[in-house]
Amino acid sequence: MTPGIDFKLLRIFAAVVRHQGFARAQQELNLTTSAISTYMAQLESDVGFTVCRRGRGGFALTDKGELLLSETLRVLGEVDSFERYTQSLKGELGGTLKIGVLDTTVTDPSLPMAEAIGMFSSKFPGMHLNLLIRSPYELQKGVLDNDLDIAVGFFPAKANGLIYQPLYREQQWLYCSDRHPCFQQRNLRASAVSEMSVVSRSYWSQTELSRHGFKRSVATVESMEAQLILILSGRYIGYLPEHYAQSWVEQGRLKVLLPSEFGYQSQFSLVLRRGRSRELPLQAMRELLQTGKRGSKR
Repeated sequence: MTPGIDFKLLRIFAAVVRHQGFARAQQELNLTTSAISTYMAQLESDVGFTVCRRGRGGFALTDKGELLLSETLRVLGEVDSFERYTQSLKGELGGTLKIGVLDTTVTDPSLPMAEAIGMFSSKFPGMHLNLLIRSPYELQKGVLDNDLDIAVGFFPAKANGLIYQPLYREQQWLYCSDRHPCFQQRNLRASAVSEMSVVSRSYWSQTELSRHGFKRSVATVESMEAQLILILSGRYIGYLPEHYAQSWVEQGRLKVLLPSEFGYQSQFSLVLRRGRSRELPLQAMRELLQTGKRGSKR
């Protein structure tokens, strides 16, 4: 990257790309479109090439602009990480900690998130917490882009630039509801179950679906709550975490189908961006989750 480029220009560039245009970036940057245009022109002058094009066809990065964006996000991430680290050394632990997690984990005894957050807030009362529920892909992207500081979830596909700390394995079973024709059936065959209408998750690939015993799905969901609703309808079968489905099983509303054939476990991990593991708040949250996880084993 050309020496002497103002970091302010890089932050403006990143914001413009994030909002896909000058006008949409106005509010975040608190600048007029003409001011943004001036700053972008200065950036292009400094780097010596055009980074984006805008017009009737909409906003678009050039090929070199794409490469510059990748390096810009890396550099800004390192700068932000350095600033947070120096603040922690001075004891200035303020700001916001953004935590991402998969849905339905509140019922999981293996993930003491509520307890960890409570202890963290007591230890760092000056920090504002922002807890977000996201899909595995969104969690990884959020950590990579520094939109999330830390995330916990199941990640079937790993991303470069992230550190994965294994936490525990979540048990998944295949369920049907009391409204489904197979609820009262005995001696079910795996071949028959694999032909039933199954709900899959939006982040599952075809390979992942096949790994769990099905060639195709007839419905797709973004969350476990949506999955549960479709299963309870009696029209579909589907996978759910054991801890989340347990109360419905106890009520006689759900039943596990052929556990020896269709059960599996998901490896849950804590995810950090490379280069940020030294930051005191992230170290503290990681330790709290690790300690709480060990203490919650039954």
